[in-house]
Amino acid sequence: QRLLFIDKIMAHFNNDVNGKTFALWGLAFKPRTNDMREAPAITIINTLLNNGAKIKAYDPKAADEAKTIFGDSIEYSKNNYEALEGADALVLVTEWNEFRRPDFDKIKTLLKQPVIFDGRNQYDPKRISDRGFTYYSIGKNAASPKIAVH
Repeated sequence: QRLLFIDKIMAHFNNDVNGKTFALWGLAFKPRTNDMREAPAITIINTLLNNGAKIKAYDPKAADEAKTIFGDSIEYSKNNYEALEGADALVLVTEWNEFRRPDFDKIKTLLKQPVIFDGRNQYDPKRISDRGFTYYSIGKNAASPKIAVH
């Protein structure tokens, strides 16, 4: 599952994420914990870093634990919206309650491109694409905004 998810991220950027910035929401293995043992975020972050990307991460509880793993190789944001500032895409990794109903208009204004990779299938693909996002989730086809042809 993790590798397929990373493949979607890499494919969207034509396998070149060098210099790209990714906002990561959620670092812990599961919500309501700081446990990062075998957390999907570790594989995702390491793959992106190894390919030259930058990471701006936010997790309500696991930031201190993440610092023991990643040190200063990633940026730790104070909140989920701060992580989005100037990022090329949002990668949702852990389904914290505070990520369930975000302000999608705010997300769109903070991201360089309206792209969401949802590793938890938390959002409705049609609803997200109707808001102008390109949306990738697990086990489903990508959803893109409808573009009017004149």
